[in-house]
Amino acid sequence: MKYTRFEELPVWQDAIELAIRIFELTARPEFKGYYTLKDQLERAGVSISNNIAEGFERGTTQETLTFLYISRGSSGETRSLTYLLERLRAFQTLIGEVLDIRARATRISRQLHGWCNSLQNTDIKGQRYLTDKSRRLDAAKKEERKKEWEQYRYKGKANSTSD
Repeated sequence: MKYTRFEELPVWQDAIELAIRIFELTARPEFKGYYTLKDQLERAGVSISNNIAEGFERGTTQETLTFLYISRGSSGETRSLTYLLERLRAFQTLIGEVLDIRARATRISRQLHGWCNSLQNTDIKGQRYLTDKSRRLDAAKKEERKKEWEQYRYKGKANSTSD
């Protein structure tokens, strides 16, 4: 599926939901007196979706990758902070929410990892570089690969029926 807006991206939607959960958690009275921890967790959580959005809007594959890796780093930071919360006595009553946030951040990291891998393996430089000519060339390459695949499939069927 081709996405035209970052708001359509499932990983961005998941990151927004994670940020909402983080803000709901940090609004709890247990965070009173832990301002820097609260602030760090909130900033890391918001950074995930914001960097996905900024990378998507940049227009080049390399810039998108850069921001996706920053986003992935923020997801790792979020997970790291959940381990600290889990070990602090003041937050023991919030363990369920903390573990939910960690699980969500882990899923987001996996999604970002998969997206980064696919972008690293593409010849497309990004929207900024797309022209009518490059689109035609890309379509021709896809058609050529499709024909090669169909020939391969046909040969495979012919060989399996002769056995």
